[in-house]
Amino acid sequence: MRLRALLETDALGLRLMGGEEELDRTVRGVMTTDLRDPSRYLSGGELVLTGLAWRHSPEDSEPFVRLLASSGVVGLAAGEAELGSVPADLVEACERHRLPLFSVSEAVAFATITEHVVRQVSGERAGDLAAVVDRHRRLMTSGPAGGGPEVVLDLLTSDLDLHAWVLSPVGRQVAGSDAPLSAGVGPALAAEHLAASRTGRRSPHRVMLDGTPYSLFPIRTADRNAAALAGTAASRDVRESVLSDWLLAVEADAGDWPAARLDLLQGVTQLIAVERERRDAARTVRRRLAQEVLELVQAGAPPTEIAARLRVAAPVLLPGLGAAPHWQVVVARIEWDGGAVESGPAAQALLEEILVDPTIPADSLATSAEPADRIAVAYSGEEAIALVPLPAVAADLPEEGASPGLHAETLLTAVQAPLSGGLADDGRLTLGVSAPVHSAEGLRGALEEARHARRVAAARPGRVAAAGHHELASHVLLLPFVPDDVRRAFTARLLDPLRDYDRKHRAELIPTLEAFLESDGSWTRCATRLHLHVNTLRYRVGRIEQLTGRDLSRLEDKLDFFLALRMS
Repeated sequence: MRLRALLETDALGLRLMGGEEELDRTVRGVMTTDLRDPSRYLSGGELVLTGLAWRHSPEDSEPFVRLLASSGVVGLAAGEAELGSVPADLVEACERHRLPLFSVSEAVAFATITEHVVRQVSGERAGDLAAVVDRHRRLMTSGPAGGGPEVVLDLLTSDLDLHAWVLSPVGRQVAGSDAPLSAGVGPALAAEHLAASRTGRRSPHRVMLDGTPYSLFPIRTADRNAAALAGTAASRDVRESVLSDWLLAVEADAGDWPAARLDLLQGVTQLIAVERERRDAARTVRRRLAQEVLELVQAGAPPTEIAARLRVAAPVLLPGLGAAPHWQVVVARIEWDGGAVESGPAAQALLEEILVDPTIPADSLATSAEPADRIAVAYSGEEAIALVPLPAVAADLPEEGASPGLHAETLLTAVQAPLSGGLADDGRLTLGVSAPVHSAEGLRGALEEARHARRVAAARPGRVAAAGHHELASHVLLLPFVPDDVRRAFTARLLDPLRDYDRKHRAELIPTLEAFLESDGSWTRCATRLHLHVNTLRYRVGRIEQLTGRDLSRLEDKLDFFLALRMS
């Protein structure tokens, strides 16, 4: 389509500010950006939409327009929402570089212009994909249950015989056009994509896995990091978003594709980006709940006040649960050499992707409710903090049907390979996982425990490291800098199952444990001391081991129990 055609569509709210003689230029695509230097993402022929967040002074207009012109951009459309009107210095710069300039009414969303351009370009260059885009647009705008990435990928397969998948940064399949990818392929593709993005290679990235060619297209939400990225170097732009962007993997070698087909696939990624933004918006309530709970915990609020907040959070995260869940805390931190990149929001987005339940079928994620997305993530400074609900279980039989919760080793295995490429040689991701707690009283200890576990992980080598609560054993608790909350959480985790069992069954497991340790593990001396038959003692000790997951024949576990009893 030509630029002139945009002015003839009243619904787009465009007003020509300059460059009338250049309106016969052909538009091949559209890009929304507020980066000072978006040239690395431009291939020529684009209409660029900008909210002007990059403009801090009149002197910023000239270099911005010069970069667009040198990249082959055919036109610039500036929104009026940020400054109220298009500044004169931008008009003058566009005139100098013969770049057509439009103003966009505050009442018109950039997404409306994007969808219109993509649809029109598709219609003129490839009628088959135009039908895909148009059908998907209608589905996306028909309501929360009206579509999603799955729909447009199904249409790509049926109409164009292209098999494609939307993947998270760790390779989790968000959506797929047909059969799921084979085990390990998703993480491998994510790793290749992240590594290529860090080196600045132009997309699509072409890779070969097990004899099958794939082309990888980034799915970027243009406005997500615009405010944070304005005025920063291009290399920082990548580090700010690379670990949280989705990608579109197409089973084909795009190396011999015509420019028209590449443009149209880029348009599909823009439509999927709209869906990503909608899903992010659906997480707003969960993020706010997590932030409120985090602020209460950090402020030392009474447990009753925290418990009230948790009661509000439970039905949002686990609808229809009917019982108060247990909670687990996960802390993540992304650190870059030099410390110049704000990583809190990126860590929040990444932790949300990591903790989405991979066991939920991908096709159930087409609605904004996202049943697999059961976590609430806030961030404080450079840390992202996740509040993860776990269904409550019978306290007297935790070994039967109990939710095992999250394990640091499992998280590390899932994310280490794909994320290492995105971290390259100047970034680190560290994760800390707390033990499950069943009440508001234990939440502060769980938070400190997760933070301390993350610090333990940070002391280890590797670009990605994780540590869990089970690694905060007795030798760690003896260190003087360990917070009291971590010690209390350790004690509660080890002894609370025994106390609860004693309270319900009068089994006297705690006195039995104390006597067994004081008898140096001697069955005969302990049984004599407690006036029990040795078989009865063996049953009680076996019950202690069963409830706690410990082995009283091991010196390390004996020491942990000894310190827990002394600190209780």
